[in-house]
Amino acid sequence: MITLYGIKACDTCRRARKALEHKGLPFQVHDLRKDGLSTERLEHLLEHVPVMTLLNKRSTTWRALDDADKAKLDAHSARELMLANPTLIKRPLLDTGEDIRVGYRDGDYDDLDG
Repeated sequence: MITLYGIKACDTCRRARKALEHKGLPFQVHDLRKDGLSTERLEHLLEHVPVMTLLNKRSTTWRALDDADKAKLDAHSARELMLANPTLIKRPLLDTGEDIRVGYRDGDYDDLDG
């Protein structure tokens, strides 16, 4: 089953969801703000995506973090920050079961089969 990770208020997440619906692909939505993020799910994502690629340094959540937390950033602290603040994860994330795609631009899902 395809899983689309995102947040409800994100315009790009909505466009990604519509693209999947348009292709008729079955998928489930995991709202990072509402559903949170378990250690197991994060580790699954990190098996496919480097930790610093997954961390969204352009997010409102990142800008609101304490400067000390940002200054001491490494792979371990990035994991901890994402677990504590799941909206730090770049979105949308599409887990196809075979790979994980970070972000969305029109046409990114054209190669997916339904």
